[in-house]
Amino acid sequence: MPDPISSDPKSSDRPSSDRQTPLMELSGISQIFKTKRGDRPAVRDVNLTVNAGEVLCLVGESGCGKTTTARMAAGLTKPTDGTVAYNGQDIWSMDKDQFTEFRTSVQYVHQDPYASLNPIRSVYKTISAPLRKHGLSKGNDDSWKQASELLRRVDLTPPESYLSKFPHQMSGGQRQRVAVARALSLNPKLIIADESTSMLDVSIRVGMLNMLGRLRDELGVGFIFITHDLAIAKYFGWEGRTAVMYLGEVVEYGPTQQVINDPQHPYTRALLNAVPEPDPDLAAQKLPGGGLRSADIPSLAALPSGCTFHPRCPLFEEGLCDVTSPELSLIGSRREVACHVVARESGRAAADASVSVSG
Repeated sequence: MPDPISSDPKSSDRPSSDRQTPLMELSGISQIFKTKRGDRPAVRDVNLTVNAGEVLCLVGESGCGKTTTARMAAGLTKPTDGTVAYNGQDIWSMDKDQFTEFRTSVQYVHQDPYASLNPIRSVYKTISAPLRKHGLSKGNDDSWKQASELLRRVDLTPPESYLSKFPHQMSGGQRQRVAVARALSLNPKLIIADESTSMLDVSIRVGMLNMLGRLRDELGVGFIFITHDLAIAKYFGWEGRTAVMYLGEVVEYGPTQQVINDPQHPYTRALLNAVPEPDPDLAAQKLPGGGLRSADIPSLAALPSGCTFHPRCPLFEEGLCDVTSPELSLIGSRREVACHVVARESGRAAADASVSVSG
């Protein structure tokens, strides 16, 4: 297990004038979908950053806004409010050439390997298409050579056994590796992996994660890694950061090691409680229902007042949590948590510690 992340203030996640510009920065982005039955606020006021070569994990239950946030980050959907900046520039103020460069630098790996590949294209045509479109190959021989090398990078060897195949002739894991090879064809700086291992058998999931980790280390590629499973976030993003989302908002954000080992928000604790535990004795210690007051997730059409998590929260305080919406507050030096009770208790603990030191 890696050593704990340094608490050096220079490594703070907050923007600083003496720090390099983040590779990608999401500032106050929101997405409201218009429907016949009214507006649906899928994502609300999300602020996240990803640095070069870093892993940012987005975790939460299905429907919490992870994929919508990722689509805005990739430039596939324009946010209703807020800005998406790539290397410090708002992507929606870029000219055509700049936006094309951004779209080649940020690649998307979809969840379903059965639907993300064109069934009538061979593996070679799938991988060589972006090379040809962007002028990165010189003729058929060069395209074949580059496609072969990309397949080697994703551990599909020998490549000659796969280049002429079609998607229906491969397993789910092999298809997903082809999707990753296609994403790598344009030498991206950031890959957005949207539940890219959730549809794979457990037996090949670890191999896929190891392959992605190796590419991250060898190529210096950053990742926005979306998953509903905190165990996977821990495995893949241990040295990165994790943002926990609930009903379109970030409720906890910080170094993955801190979020996993010492969760502060009651929703994060419930997610960790839901991770399967093979040890029967440890499994017996888990709280029924994650310790939540309710298993029902509120509808986006009728969000609860105050903190949207309060109908399910074991720390609920009437007159506070159901009245005022909490903001992300700094807990410690590098963690942010959106919870009235946690922020209050953290403030008291810090004050007591200060008094103790001064005394």
